[in-house]
Amino acid sequence: MKLITDVKLAAESQPDPYILAANGKFYIYATSGNGVVLYRSDNLFGGYEKLGEVGHIEGKKEYWAPSVIEIDGTYYMYVSCMPEGSSDAHDQAMHVLTSKSPEGPFGDAKQILPPFSIDSHIVKNSDGLFLFYSINDYESKMGGTYIVVDRMLDPYTPEGKPVSVIRPTLPEELREKQRFSPDKDWYTVEGAFYIRKGDWHYVLYSGNCFENQYYFVGYAYAHTPENDLTKIKFQKYPADNVYKPLLAKNDFEEGTGHNSVIEYNGEYYAVYHARDWGKMSENYTECRTARICKLHIDKETITAERYEDKV
Repeated sequence: MKLITDVKLAAESQPDPYILAANGKFYIYATSGNGVVLYRSDNLFGGYEKLGEVGHIEGKKEYWAPSVIEIDGTYYMYVSCMPEGSSDAHDQAMHVLTSKSPEGPFGDAKQILPPFSIDSHIVKNSDGLFLFYSINDYESKMGGTYIVVDRMLDPYTPEGKPVSVIRPTLPEELREKQRFSPDKDWYTVEGAFYIRKGDWHYVLYSGNCFENQYYFVGYAYAHTPENDLTKIKFQKYPADNVYKPLLAKNDFEEGTGHNSVIEYNGEYYAVYHARDWGKMSENYTECRTARICKLHIDKETITAERYEDKV
């Protein structure tokens, strides 16, 4: 179900939506070219208004896949961006911005990782602070973008010992054949989001590319009491060589991917982007709007309950 229904915002796109509950309100942070864009509502399931750009760094552009966390009264935004003068997306690098309010403005930016580093999810638990993100591998047989996790020594400082979490293993994760050389195809696994239910751990991810037909959300899982997220070995569901997406195109939406998850009234909900079937505009692949569906989690199995006009 679409979350942004105001007719005045019908032409708006909300790629890579990150959902946050704070101060009795719900916030969606989204990818944008000139700065992170924010939407706000009193109701998780609708009524969102656009607050505008709340995260910007002078001399940067293409702000991708923000995630936000509150620590001791400060809101930290983790987002990748690239120099204004660059035309190479592989110049994307992870930055941190801060604010005393979830509504921003977010400033005091610091770069914390070198290029290429994108698609953050910042997680705090009893063992500390951890950052999931995606980087590139040019050497493996199924080379491309994959997900790692690193411990954060503080909100600005990765330990510098990233551990592989999810790598490409499926033909459906192929982004582009012969992307950089005649003998090297490029696979993509990105958009990590971590959740925990009891001793069950899950990392949801996006495979392929939002412009392609096999773009999907999958997940990996682990069962352990371990709190150090760099020590957990995750297994793709149902197996490394089996394509069984959690979210993929259906009869009313396509381009389903890059989700976040919120627990609300004892239920789990995925907030993700998708687009309506059919060519909406000349730039139709960018018509990715924020949507929501209920998730059912039972041990190693997650299923999504999706409807076009209700949750």
